[in-house]
Amino acid sequence: MISDNHMHTRFSGDSDADPADMISAARKKGLTGLTFTDHLDWDYAAEPGLFDLDIPAYLSYMENLQNVITSDGFSLRIGIELGLQPHLAKRHAALLSEHSFDFVIGSIHQVGGADPYYDEFFEGRSFRAVYDIFLEETLANITAFSDIDTLGHLDYICRYGQRVAKTRGEDGTFSYDNHAALIDEILSFLINHDIALEVNTGAYRYGYDEPNPSFAILSRYHALGGRLLTLGADAHSPSDVAAAFDLVIPRLIAVGFSSYFVFEKRNPVEIPFGK
Repeated sequence: MISDNHMHTRFSGDSDADPADMISAARKKGLTGLTFTDHLDWDYAAEPGLFDLDIPAYLSYMENLQNVITSDGFSLRIGIELGLQPHLAKRHAALLSEHSFDFVIGSIHQVGGADPYYDEFFEGRSFRAVYDIFLEETLANITAFSDIDTLGHLDYICRYGQRVAKTRGEDGTFSYDNHAALIDEILSFLINHDIALEVNTGAYRYGYDEPNPSFAILSRYHALGGRLLTLGADAHSPSDVAAAFDLVIPRLIAVGFSSYFVFEKRNPVEIPFGK
């Protein structure tokens, strides 16, 4: 029973995928369900409005689709990926009190109003300093707003740091050892607040051979007592659905994890690996 629990469709500013095509791809790959998690990034400074989400239209469309799809046993859940910023905490709380979702991913796409997707974010700073700033912002965000079900792609910034490092001819490696204290503080916060840690296989599309976060971080999470994992490919097109799941799941089992979780009406449902 494998479900992809992080994907984007034409409701997100960076995808034009038809939700029906994502479902079709999931079925062809033998998945038993999926969770749509389209973007909502308010105050996205780089391209204002790009990641605003028409929530009534999104929920109406997905609920209608859900009513059709679930009749044949395929599980379809409706989630959202919130782009966290500390000043948005009250606005996010109001949103979740007004609308119902199955699953809420909290992700850090901006730091001080800037997205590390753009090379300019790294200018004039060492990679180690930039990565610390990103982790500090992550901790500030989840402290300000903890009503999320999972923390998305914890070391997301390394995808872009590596790209910039190649142009500089420098080493832009993001490692657990170089940022252990901050990472441990984040992981401990998640564990203490019953927030899951996402295993995001989207990194494989950027040439990595492990997910976000890395297996070193996932091993540390397990050692600290963390067991709540969610699994998603961060797909923006049908071809990306469940990408690299076959590579990641055996390694998660080797770390010591025996299951992952999906969320239904914000409640975790355990799915054992191999079943």
